Amino acid sequence: MNTKMMITFGLKMIALTIVLFVCFAVAPTISGIFIPPVDSGTQTGAAQAVEPESAAVALLVVCAFQAVVLSYPIMRSRWTGWRLVITIFFVHYGVMTFLSQIETVLFLNYLVDVVPVEMIPALFLEGAIVAALFSPLAVLIHGKMKGSEEPQETNQRLVMPWTEWVWKLVLIAVVYVVIYFSFGWLVFMPLAGEAFQSYYGELQGPAWILPLQMVRGIIWTALALPVIRMMKGKWWEAGLAVGLLFSVLMGFLLLIPNEFMPDAIRRAHFVEVSSSNFLFGWIVVGLFHRHHGSVRNLFRRSEGLETREVRI
Repeated sequence: MNTKMMITFGLKMIALTIVLFVCFAVAPTISGIFIPPVDSGTQTGAAQAVEPESAAVALLVVCAFQAVVLSYPIMRSRWTGWRLVITIFFVHYGVMTFLSQIETVLFLNYLVDVVPVEMIPALFLEGAIVAALFSPLAVLIHGKMKGSEEPQETNQRLVMPWTEWVWKLVLIAVVYVVIYFSFGWLVFMPLAGEAFQSYYGELQGPAWILPLQMVRGIIWTALALPVIRMMKGKWWEAGLAVGLLFSVLMGFLLLIPNEFMPDAIRRAHFVEVSSSNFLFGWIVVGLFHRHHGSVRNLFRRSEGLETREVRI
C-alpha cells in the first residue's frame, strides 16, 4: 500500500467513523429510547450516573473500531451494490443488536430492573436504524455501490451436502455452549471479582439456558456465512474478518459507560465477550469454509482446495 492509498484509506476511516457516530447519536431520538433517571433505591443497585463527555469519547473510539472491521469485508468483497449493503446490514444488526438483546429480553425475569421492559422494543429499533443508515453509506464511500460482481465459479466455500450441514451445525452449537460457559467461568467471573455477587446476586441460570445458547450459536453461524461466501482470498482472511466482526461489533460496545452496568462488570464482560467471540468466529470459518467428509477430516488439509479458491 503506497502513501496515496494509505492517506485515502485513512480519510475513508475518518469519514466512516463520523458517519457511524452520527448514526448512533440520532438513532435513540428516532427510536424513542428513554433513559430513566437514576434511582438510588433500585432493587439491583445497578443504575449509575454516566458522564456524557466520557460516554461520547468512548462511543467515538468504538465507532472507529467498528468502521475499520466493517470496512475490511467490504473492501475484500466480490459482491457489490445492494447485495453487499444488505449483507453488511444483516451482519451489523445481527451481531451488534439482535444477538445481544435476545439475552436481555429472555433474562428480564432474572435480572430485574437492569433494563426497563419498555426500553426493549426501542433498543431493537435503535440498532436497526444505525445499521440501516450506516450500511449503504459505508458501501458507497468504499466505491462498491456500483460495478460488476466478480465471478465465483471456482469458489468452493460452503459447498457441501446437507448431511454435512446438519452435523456441522450441531457441532458448532455445542462448541458455542462450551466457549460461552468456559469464558464466563474462567475469564468473566475472576475479572469481575466481588462485583459479580453484588450485581448478579444469587442468580441461577434457567433450565433453558443450554438450548438457548445452542440456538444463539447457530444464529452466529448464519451471520458468518455470507461473509465467508463473499470474501476474496484465502480462508483465513474470512476467518479474520468474521472474528473481528463478532468481537468488535458486540464486545466493544462494553467500552461505553452505561446507566445499567457497573464499570467492574462492564470491563470484565468486555474482555470475556471480545475474546470469546473472536475465537468463535475463527472456529466457525474454519469449520464451514470448505467440505469435510467427516469429523475426523476437520484437521486434514483438503488436497487441491487452495488452488480451486480464487486467489487475489
